[in-house]
Amino acid sequence: MSEKVRRADFGTPLPERRHVLTPSRLRYVPSAGAIVRRHRLVQVMKLALPMAAAGLLALLLLWPEFEGRDGRLSFRRGPVLVPEALQLVAPRFQGVDELGRPYTITSRTARQPGQEEIMLLDQPRGDILLNDGAWVYVEANNGVYNKPAQHLDLEGDVRIFHDGGMLFRTQAASVQIDAGTAHGDRPTQAQGSFGTIESEGFDLQDRGAVMIFTGRAHAVLEGRQQ
Repeated sequence: MSEKVRRADFGTPLPERRHVLTPSRLRYVPSAGAIVRRHRLVQVMKLALPMAAAGLLALLLLWPEFEGRDGRLSFRRGPVLVPEALQLVAPRFQGVDELGRPYTITSRTARQPGQEEIMLLDQPRGDILLNDGAWVYVEANNGVYNKPAQHLDLEGDVRIFHDGGMLFRTQAASVQIDAGTAHGDRPTQAQGSFGTIESEGFDLQDRGAVMIFTGRAHAVLEGRQQ
């Protein structure tokens, strides 16, 4: 290679070296002692934070004691929750008596307070069909119906109607549906085609075929003049 060419090669200027910026944040490598101190700090915070929360809760509970008796915070045991009684709207109970005659009991509402088949009735109504096609109808303000025993207790403005035109009025009556009997020991008023009878009680048998007035009785009988 000639000297001229060699000079030309060495005469070519080299590119300038790029300037590298120094990092804005230098990395810090913690020492073994710093790591130990950080670990101890974490352990202390794990214990301190729950203790601080417990202390704050205790302060909230005890603060009314510092303020006075008027602002005392107290806790009382709430009422024991019990299941509500089963309630039915416009129920209808149907069955037959000992002679196979059907009957129907209805009411505005009915409640079953316990496990037994006893219903508390509001405005009960009872309709019993007789063999000859006649009927007996009872109604009252309140009632207790024992379905297994076919027993109905009535209370408050009790009225018993018979298809033959007879009406009983009293304040309490007990009706045995399957036997077709009813009785009561409250003042009773009966009226029909025979007249009016007032007594201290009554005993209705054979589904109205037999009427017995108990206690002192007063009758005003009506008859046709010939």
